[in-house]
Amino acid sequence: MKMNEGKTTITATELKNNLGLYLDSAISGQEVIITKNGKNAARLISCNSYKAQPSILLEEAADYEIHQKVSYEEFLEINENSDARMEYINGEIIMLSSPNVNHQDISGRLYLMLSAYLKGKKCRVYYAPFDVTLFKVNIRDPDVVQPDLLIACDIEEKVNTKGRYTGVPALVIEILSPGTRTKDMVDKLNTYMMSGVREFWVVDPANQSCLVYGFKDNQVDDFKLYKFGDIIQSYFFDGLEADTEEIFNR
Repeated sequence: MKMNEGKTTITATELKNNLGLYLDSAISGQEVIITKNGKNAARLISCNSYKAQPSILLEEAADYEIHQKVSYEEFLEINENSDARMEYINGEIIMLSSPNVNHQDISGRLYLMLSAYLKGKKCRVYYAPFDVTLFKVNIRDPDVVQPDLLIACDIEEKVNTKGRYTGVPALVIEILSPGTRTKDMVDKLNTYMMSGVREFWVVDPANQSCLVYGFKDNQVDDFKLYKFGDIIQSYFFDGLEADTEEIFNR
């Protein structure tokens, strides 16, 4: 850690180990510069020095993520006072980076497909950023995730007074990137399976494929791999299909 007047320079490791400390420093007016591999990667600044916005993490590296163990209550406080995108999984804050162009193209195509299927139906499709709070069976604290896309069929009953969704999606979709592959395929798979989600798509742009998991009674009930050229068949929604050639637009 290097300290100059009004500015502190730390490594990403130091931030991971002392996130609360450096958030307090930023709130008190100290600018915190985070380095990665010896280069400046991001900074924390106070709301008082950034046009009255909450203290935020400004990301400059596309694959930059921060992991920090905190309590659920601490996460809620940090999330409420930040404009940064973050998730809370297994007691750990995960700061999310901005998606790339290919990711957004795929997300947009899937959104249009799902919207067309749901036209005239009760269920609705949403895309990130959209916080979803999920309680895994037999675990006290929830996970808070931002799926790339989701279908919610309980939206009319599960929106609180603040306009926040409090239900459990029927289907969630995650689009993989190199920095999120392990988290999406392991941690989020477990979160969705153990919280009552019925179907989970893992879309892999690098391999132009899609894994479709079907869940029942908090266990994997079905699992299929769809490769480029295949037509994805939904596990839970009758008649919902998606053409992989259209998704990846090769």
